[in-house]
Amino acid sequence: MTTRRKFIRQTGLFGAATFLMPQISCASSISTGYGVQLYSFRESMLSNPKKTLETIAKLGFKEIESAGSSKGYYYGLSPKGMAQTCNDLGMKLTSGHIRLDADFERTMEDAVASGQRYLICSSMPTDGQTVDNYKKVAEQFNKAGEACKKVGLKFGYHNHEYEFESHNNVVLYDVLMDHTQADLVYMELDLGWVVVAGKNPINYFKKYPGRFPLWHLKDMDMDKKESTEFGKGILDIPLMLTNRELSGVEHIYVEQEEYANNPEKSMKHNMNFLNTI
Repeated sequence: MTTRRKFIRQTGLFGAATFLMPQISCASSISTGYGVQLYSFRESMLSNPKKTLETIAKLGFKEIESAGSSKGYYYGLSPKGMAQTCNDLGMKLTSGHIRLDADFERTMEDAVASGQRYLICSSMPTDGQTVDNYKKVAEQFNKAGEACKKVGLKFGYHNHEYEFESHNNVVLYDVLMDHTQADLVYMELDLGWVVVAGKNPINYFKKYPGRFPLWHLKDMDMDKKESTEFGKGILDIPLMLTNRELSGVEHIYVEQEEYANNPEKSMKHNMNFLNTI
């Protein structure tokens, strides 16, 4: 199965440690309810988006984050149609993964029409694992954030694992954090990819408190370096949730890219896991 990372590169979007093993800890659920990244249901969203959204609503999700597809960011529906379908099912379209490209103005217009709040760039807009490139990208992000702010949107960035590589002994993700304005660029931290990169998400919460209003909550099988059902991988999810205030998180989107069976069964397992915390 194609992973989200491979999908991003194939469609042109690209331009750990044992201390995270599960342990006993306590956390309460977020008040707004958990969301889901629709890439988790990518195949069924393309074939029948409305039916798939019905399935997602029945699983108990309250927020939706869209992703790019061969039928666009709204899976063949209009921006308003996508939002209305979610609303009718008791969910809200709050965020969407997009490309920072020549069509960005149209992307913003559609997002405004949909009523969503966040536009999240899903990968680096230019290639180059260097400090200089990441500084240039940070400036691009600041400008995109300014443009979004003018129309009532918030711009952000979603990481994979490659941003945590180092150049000249500098972690490249830290370059993005240090050169983007907190009031213009909102970080969506994918906890699973942070762990794959050999980093501890909590260290980033401490170093940049309040900078991560969005999460991708994703457990990871470190042998396969791919996602798995909650509780079966390395990420201590209860521990992450106890640190959500420090991180500044307001929206938590569950994402799973690979499955033991199918998306619906895996997401049912994940929601049951969260409901027991």
